[in-house]
Amino acid sequence: MRVGAVLPTTEIGADTGAVAHWAAGADECGFDAIVLYDHVVGAEHQGRTPPITRDYDERTSFREPFVLLGYLAAVTRTVELMTGVLVLPQRQTALVAKQAAEVSLLSGGRFTLGVGIGWNVVEYDALGMSFGDRGRRLDEQVRLLRMLWADDVVSLDGRFHRIDRVAISPRPDKPIPLVFGGGSATALRRAARLGDGFLFNAPSPEALDLHATLDAQLAGAGRAREGFRVLVQVHACHGEEQLRHSLAPWRGRDVDDVVISTMRNRMIGATADVCDGAEEHLALLRRTREIVREVLGD
Repeated sequence: MRVGAVLPTTEIGADTGAVAHWAAGADECGFDAIVLYDHVVGAEHQGRTPPITRDYDERTSFREPFVLLGYLAAVTRTVELMTGVLVLPQRQTALVAKQAAEVSLLSGGRFTLGVGIGWNVVEYDALGMSFGDRGRRLDEQVRLLRMLWADDVVSLDGRFHRIDRVAISPRPDKPIPLVFGGGSATALRRAARLGDGFLFNAPSPEALDLHATLDAQLAGAGRAREGFRVLVQVHACHGEEQLRHSLAPWRGRDVDDVVISTMRNRMIGATADVCDGAEEHLALLRRTREIVREVLGD
């Protein structure tokens, strides 16, 4: 089983030296993937309709994924680099294709693009993109991304894109895997139709119910489970007991990757382990990896 690590962006994200130290440390001690969260802007919570209830605001640090991953490609050697997940429908598709191709080239093909539709209408508004049709736009974006990465010349007369005989160059040396994330049956159905994998959030009981439908979703899309990557995210900062509780229901299920976050997350309970700096985050990652292997096996 592969084990990945989420960059603790909300806690060390503003310190580039700490980020580089953390990433190199995760690589050196054998983690299989480094995963970056994505938000372009934060926003004040007060007076919002609909309300913002998630655990970040205008003061929370999020690094720009593509720029930072290009940097991390130079300070790491073997670890996979992944977005987990990029809010794709609030971005221009051709630009994302170009940026993703660049990260793949800089990293020697170590890049995986994780995508989702997001939830924050304020962020969509700030980027000048519509919120209500984001799922349908994502479907078309995935098709266009793969065309731009693979084809010499691309044209598409779609619902959201008018592309007339264009190309990106250089293109990636090999196909960039596309992994989806989300917490709904719709997100999983989309991944089963279009994706190379899906990122589940282990603390959520709904994630187990979703996972139980995966084979049926894949079969409905005419696909087999083989080759479809299952990633499960766990949160390490709430203590060993809570971690084991989150992991136990996944024992015996088809899981390819466990992705560990060491950041504080007030949304899922009181914080037991608070990390101060990159070294403490790395130490918690290493302890958590041993618990993951103990509970779920190697």
